[in-house]
Amino acid sequence: MTAPTGSLLIAGSIATDHLMTFGGKFADSLVVDQLDKLSVSFLVNDLEIRRGGVAPNMCFGLARLGLRPVLVGAAGEDFADYRSWLERNGVDCDSVHISESKHTARFVCTTDTTMAQFASFYPGAMSEASQIELLPIVERVGAPMYVLIGADDPEAMKRHTEECRQRGYAFIADCSQQLAFAEGDLIRDLIDGAAILFSNEYESHVIEKKTGWTSDEVLLRVGIQVTTLGKDGVRVTTNDGTSFEVAAAKDVAAVEPTGVGDAFRSGFLAALSWGTSLERAAQVGCVLAAYVVETVGTQEYDFTPAQFVERVRLSYGDEPADEIAAFVK
Repeated sequence: MTAPTGSLLIAGSIATDHLMTFGGKFADSLVVDQLDKLSVSFLVNDLEIRRGGVAPNMCFGLARLGLRPVLVGAAGEDFADYRSWLERNGVDCDSVHISESKHTARFVCTTDTTMAQFASFYPGAMSEASQIELLPIVERVGAPMYVLIGADDPEAMKRHTEECRQRGYAFIADCSQQLAFAEGDLIRDLIDGAAILFSNEYESHVIEKKTGWTSDEVLLRVGIQVTTLGKDGVRVTTNDGTSFEVAAAKDVAAVEPTGVGDAFRSGFLAALSWGTSLERAAQVGCVLAAYVVETVGTQEYDFTPAQFVERVRLSYGDEPADEIAAFVK
């Protein structure tokens, strides 16, 4: 089996999550008929800063499986510590655009004891991602096997997609969070001609509704459609008529779902880069996703190669595990 050659460029949002917990109830501090004069503050119990953004999450997963993905996105000068973390874990950050005036995007959220939340999202430097050109990156790292275009500034997603078409780079459409805000014309533009389309089951219906395309018409415009099904695993469909489902990994002790989809994509792409079948790629993706859902934080999981292979064996049998063992070292 000969593995495909080429770099993996992962484009998408770069962000941090600032999460706080309030020990009381927000409602106790709010006067309903005075909300137009709202001015309150809450003494929080803790602050947790988590690394996030779809592109770093996927890059981290790819690097944990032995690859050296190229992070493509925009961040602020406050990205230094995050960058060091990613580079220590094997991610190529040399092509990240650093804004001279804006901070790295961040999500700030306070949650009370009833799970009510006050939250804000600051896009910051992400708005400059549209300034990134792929060609200089390709000249530095070599022709890409794939360019994954994940959720990001919409203009950046559009520019990267157009450049991939113009230059003949195989691209992966992964619109995810932006589907809720994008209009049909933009979604059609981001998907048409993709080598792979990633989405979850709900997002696949959003794609069909907003584009006006049926599921068959979507498939005519992409090479492979990969639809994650949550606890039920994943469905893979190709435009030559092949379709199959892979069950989720076994014995998963779910703790926190954030970043699970990103981890699945990492495992799927890693396996494709090794030259495996689509079925093996889906199995590797499901196992990597299991590590994330069992951990608080999107980049806090860890495993040894032997542990990963044994988890493949537990979930899918000896043949897949023995095949994957040749690559996870």
